[in-house]
Amino acid sequence: MKRTRHPTLPMSGSKREALRTKGQFWTPDWVAEFMVAYVLQDQPARLLDPALGEGVFFRAAKRFAESHRVDLILYGRDVDPGIIAQARQSGLNDADLRHVEIRDFVLDPPSEKFPAIVANPPYIRHHRLSQSQKAALRDFARTTTGRHIDGRAGLHVYFLIRALQTLSPGGRLSYIVSADICEGVFAEALWQWIASRYRLDAVIVFSTDATPFPDVDTNALVFCIRNEKPEKHFDWVKCWRQDSEELVSLLSGNRRKKYQTIEVHQRAVVEALSTGLSRPPSQAVTDRYTLGDFATVMRGIVTGDNDFFFMTLTRAKELGIPESLLVKAVGRMRDIEGEQFSPEDVDRLEAQGRPTRLLSVNGLSSDQLPTAVQRYLKEGEKSGLHKKTLIQTRKPWYRMETRKTPPIMFAYLGRRNARFIRNSARVVPLTCLLCVYPKRENPDFIERLWKVLSHPQTISNLRKVGKSYGGDAIKVEPRALERLPLPDELVRAEGIEKYAQAKQATLFD
Repeated sequence: MKRTRHPTLPMSGSKREALRTKGQFWTPDWVAEFMVAYVLQDQPARLLDPALGEGVFFRAAKRFAESHRVDLILYGRDVDPGIIAQARQSGLNDADLRHVEIRDFVLDPPSEKFPAIVANPPYIRHHRLSQSQKAALRDFARTTTGRHIDGRAGLHVYFLIRALQTLSPGGRLSYIVSADICEGVFAEALWQWIASRYRLDAVIVFSTDATPFPDVDTNALVFCIRNEKPEKHFDWVKCWRQDSEELVSLLSGNRRKKYQTIEVHQRAVVEALSTGLSRPPSQAVTDRYTLGDFATVMRGIVTGDNDFFFMTLTRAKELGIPESLLVKAVGRMRDIEGEQFSPEDVDRLEAQGRPTRLLSVNGLSSDQLPTAVQRYLKEGEKSGLHKKTLIQTRKPWYRMETRKTPPIMFAYLGRRNARFIRNSARVVPLTCLLCVYPKRENPDFIERLWKVLSHPQTISNLRKVGKSYGGDAIKVEPRALERLPLPDELVRAEGIEKYAQAKQATLFD
């Protein structure tokens, strides 16, 4: 993760895409200040920044060394050949940069270890890595940790493993990264390894007003880790304002009784790993029930090309596609205005020109289809639709995923509007929504379960299982949603607790 130098200026789509390809979003100075103060607390002689970027950590380290009158040698790495020129433009000189190498830190690591490492790794998600890169990174992680790290881990995950491996005994690492590093499917294996070998001193999270990256849709946090025997507790810190003074004081060991810009909790490592390092401390009382006790969850339909397969009823009639080959569907979260989605809402969308019908010709060969449909599919082939990555895996290529109509849907990605939706319109959702299938088909049970799910107490629990993004957005995947805690009092109030123990058949049996 790194940040643009001028976050108040608008960024073009092409410039943002270029930054994402390189994973470069520059760290602000106030964050670099407290990160460097932590790793240089013992006044080591050498510091490594393995993802140099514009050199913000070098500049902060120089200021620290000058103010504390210590000699410090700076070492750096980066894979971008143009980064040296950018670092010079930011105020660093040739002497500062003499130990900087243009080399891959993860797959071509330094031969020596360092007592102080500070890093803002390239934020490159797994789908932007080549298959050969993924294979090499997985082998490295398995060899180093002795654990399987899920292939959906981004480069920043492997960067952390290499940085810890490069710490000398007693050395300190300060690492700013996106919250998915402790929320993704790979997180449990990763952090169990870290917690068993290293001492976690602090985790710093940021409020919306204090976020280091206001122009990037990600939720950042900072880890402060030592290569020492693990301790049972650490400081979990919520930063409320963009100010480094109190963080420098805390991370330098100068504790205060009261803080104005930060909130400090001492947490047990075991509890934090269970709750999630990016999430606030869990309450002492845990809820007995989860959504998975009462329902199963599946993602919505992935069409492969919404423009072709998803259309208005008017468009379908113009093409001559009979309704028998169409399924009512909803394709955007914002097409659903509240917590209920009714047949009248489908009519509303049609009147607005929004698509509400999904082409579904499964079970029929091409020559069994009406002439109009055959003609439409041939148009798709002419445009190369059948060669698209996802679609070409289907046989025939126009075969569509199917879902039974979910009585309840879930809007899984949002800032302040994540919610459960009662689906009285009997539509199937596309991938923008999740399907919630109660384990009993009794209408009364479904209604009672939905009341529990739509209650504000349940909604507030989504942060316990979701991934966090910028601007307070959260995303909850299907398996995570099944782990959603349901407040005991709500379950009892609706009288559905007796069904949690019953091994009822699901809709898919």
